[in-house]
Amino acid sequence: MAEVSDAAKSDKLKARASYVGAAINVLQTLIKIGFGILGQSAALIADGIHSLSDLLSDLLVIIAVRLGSREADHDHPYGHRRFETIATVILGGSLIAIGGVIIWSVMERMAGPERLPVPNVLSLGVATLSILINEWLYQYTKRIAKKTRSKLLLANAWHQRSDAISSLVVLFGIGAVMMGYPLADGVAAVVVALMVAKIGLNLVFQSIKELVDTSLPPALVAEIRTAIHAIDGVEGIHLLRTRQMGEDALIDAHIVVDPRITVSEGHMIGDIVRDDLIRRFDDVMDVLVHVDPEDDESLQEQSKPLSRGDVQRLLDHYLVDFKRVIEDFRIHYLDGQIEVEVILPFAISEQPQQLEKIRKQCKLMRVEVKKIDNVFVFFKD
Repeated sequence: MAEVSDAAKSDKLKARASYVGAAINVLQTLIKIGFGILGQSAALIADGIHSLSDLLSDLLVIIAVRLGSREADHDHPYGHRRFETIATVILGGSLIAIGGVIIWSVMERMAGPERLPVPNVLSLGVATLSILINEWLYQYTKRIAKKTRSKLLLANAWHQRSDAISSLVVLFGIGAVMMGYPLADGVAAVVVALMVAKIGLNLVFQSIKELVDTSLPPALVAEIRTAIHAIDGVEGIHLLRTRQMGEDALIDAHIVVDPRITVSEGHMIGDIVRDDLIRRFDDVMDVLVHVDPEDDESLQEQSKPLSRGDVQRLLDHYLVDFKRVIEDFRIHYLDGQIEVEVILPFAISEQPQQLEKIRKQCKLMRVEVKKIDNVFVFFKD
């Protein structure tokens, strides 16, 4: 199915999937815990608590989507998508806690096997129905997650599937008890609890990686690097940083261009890089492009470079006789030094004595000022 690009429509789809999941999980929680008590199945009760955790995750998604969909503002210039990430951490932590409580409760009951209840065929039917419902809910939520590129919703979809898998474990546990293995139901409940805790750990770790600005997957970064290199005018990349924010990716790229082009052309190349990455990669929300005239990453730290004001004062000193006729000058910062291009009226080019004096003064300036690598003189008609 085609992915949804409109933010408002995407948020509505995510909210709808969460509301559907919440309604189904309310029903499942009541049925599983109720029939677990009636059917004397510890595993089915544990599975009912798992469904309750699914319900909590649906509510978290609804809240996170509402908060995360707010527009960027003065205090949050990159938007509010990290509310979804925080919600995922909370969801993961709650799953770990729920898994721990279930294991503690079941282990305490298994210490006295004679006190363990014996589930009946009713519990078997409820577990089977739960498997079918949760598998459908997983497929539905996953489809919406892919359309909206929502990692939180995809995590919730896998949470739904874990409920289907846990119900399958419960099904085997109840069946084993009915075949004469009294501890099987308790063991199944522990397995379900471990599954819940593992899902929680995965969600927490993945979200923490996002909160600390972990880079995008290496394969995707390599694709981004290749795409930038292919753009006309880009001669190299000496710094590429990526990070995730909700379902969106942010990129900082330092590109190298021809040092002799104009500022406006370099800016244009940077705009092309930004627009091309946003167009080609669905997850990329924004790209910050820094344009460099050379790869200065390996250069040793230099003293403060000469500013335009510094160069102006040097020209006023060394070319004092031509101070009033200098039309303009350009500076190129390369290899820790600078090149200066001085622009003079064309008429001076026809005066040999003046030309010789300019040549000598430029050479003197280049020798005496160590930060100046070269001085070029151009004449403008």
